[in-house]
Amino acid sequence: MTLSAWIIFASFWAVFVTTPGPNAVNCVNVAMTYGFNTSLICVGAILTQASLFLTLSAFGVTAIMTASASVFLAFKWGGAAFLVALGVRGWINATRPIKTHTPSRKTIYSRALAIATINPKSVAGYFAAFTQFVQPDRPIGQQMWVIVPTALTLTTLSYAGYCAIGAALGRAALGAILHVWVRRGLALCFVIYGILLGAFA
Repeated sequence: MTLSAWIIFASFWAVFVTTPGPNAVNCVNVAMTYGFNTSLICVGAILTQASLFLTLSAFGVTAIMTASASVFLAFKWGGAAFLVALGVRGWINATRPIKTHTPSRKTIYSRALAIATINPKSVAGYFAAFTQFVQPDRPIGQQMWVIVPTALTLTTLSYAGYCAIGAALGRAALGAILHVWVRRGLALCFVIYGILLGAFA
């Protein structure tokens, strides 16, 4: 990969991972509720998903998924339903006191991994990255040595930043009423993402 191609790829990926979506909302929500260190579990889950999708993209699996309309449609509807359910649950729980005990790392990780994996934006983004930036006339392995570290580094920085924003909101000692509305706002984001996902399925 040439330097100019790398700059274009890095710019694309930076925009891709910093555009707010369900992953960002989840990072902010967990950090606001349980603190920065705990929210980094979400970043680990997102990186797991990113590594998996980068590997699948390299082998052309995401292209097959995108090409099969029925598989992609089922994937989108399942993702939409999951996000709406998360949003409704978050809205209901917004008025309840935050539990003093933090959920297990496994629970936080599993939920973040599910949110990252069912997000069709991810499939589309990885597919776009490989169709636009991978040069077919060069060995894929050599290109992956550049693409993977760049993608994972930018992904880490982006979502750690969202975790920091959430932690700052949590430390801001928001009043009880405002805190409820911030939590409801985050829950509403999940519902909106789910509805939009379903509407464009």
